[in-house]
Amino acid sequence: MNAPEPTVEPEPPDEVHRPHPDPTHDITPRKPRTVGGAVYLAMLATTTAAVALIALDRWRTGLALLGGALLVGAVARLVLPQHQGGMLAIRRKLVDVTTLLALGGGLTVLAFLIPGRPPA
Repeated sequence: MNAPEPTVEPEPPDEVHRPHPDPTHDITPRKPRTVGGAVYLAMLATTTAAVALIALDRWRTGLALLGGALLVGAVARLVLPQHQGGMLAIRRKLVDVTTLLALGGGLTVLAFLIPGRPPA
């Protein structure tokens, strides 16, 4: 009444799992293929600069810059056709534009409505 032992197949050689890279493959960065991709990269760079400004205690300028980047993304998503949306086209156009407008507008308004720091 001994159960048969399961057969274990030997592991295939490593070349099957990870082939060697193609030496002719070009690894230089590519340009964005769509206008929306270029806008997305510009938004990403602006957001990075805004976060750096916020970290340097220039929070009002950083928030306004971040909100402005989101508002530009909303306008770009609104006017660009679907095939040119690139990374901006994540969901339906109405959802994307509404989300970007709400976040960008909220951050921009917040940057100007919060009272300044009292003098030390």
